[in-house]
Amino acid sequence: MEKTSRAQTSLSSYNNSWYKPGNIFKQVAWYIIGRITINTYLPIPMFFKILVLRVFGAKIGSNVTIKPKVNIKYPWFFIAESDIWIGENVWIDNLTTVTLCNNCCLSQGAMLLTGNHNFTKPGFDLIVKTITIESGAWIGARATVCPGVTVHSHAVLTVNSVATKDLEAYGIYQGNPCVFIKTRNLTH
Repeated sequence: MEKTSRAQTSLSSYNNSWYKPGNIFKQVAWYIIGRITINTYLPIPMFFKILVLRVFGAKIGSNVTIKPKVNIKYPWFFIAESDIWIGENVWIDNLTTVTLCNNCCLSQGAMLLTGNHNFTKPGFDLIVKTITIESGAWIGARATVCPGVTVHSHAVLTVNSVATKDLEAYGIYQGNPCVFIKTRNLTH
């Protein structure tokens, strides 16, 4: 059998110097203050959590609930409209903009990942893409939303599922990668 020569991963050539998420002093300050106020089990009042996030550049509307031990990578890339629930241990890895629209819910342990790597390149190049969770959408416990995904209005990503592509409005999705299961019917 003839051996073919294939390119190989070379992490020594990894270079994300193009990625500049903000001033290093702001990043360090956020790392420290964020751990004390947001990514903690300390009983920090909600108004104070919101204030701290706004000071660091987050755009946050009214009636936003942020449960304990939430990780928000860079608040200056974070937009949360109004009437939003962010559950315990949610991880918002926002290397670029994450937008949460009105009345959406991120259940405990959900992950929003705006960064990934190009596995077709030897240098494992960094890729960053925005995420939008539209009004009324629900990301289930321990579910993951991948870079570039829009979860459209009132869609549901069920427990432990992974969204690698956009979810259509009012669709219920399950699995890894998730697939459409049925339509969400809301009753009065």
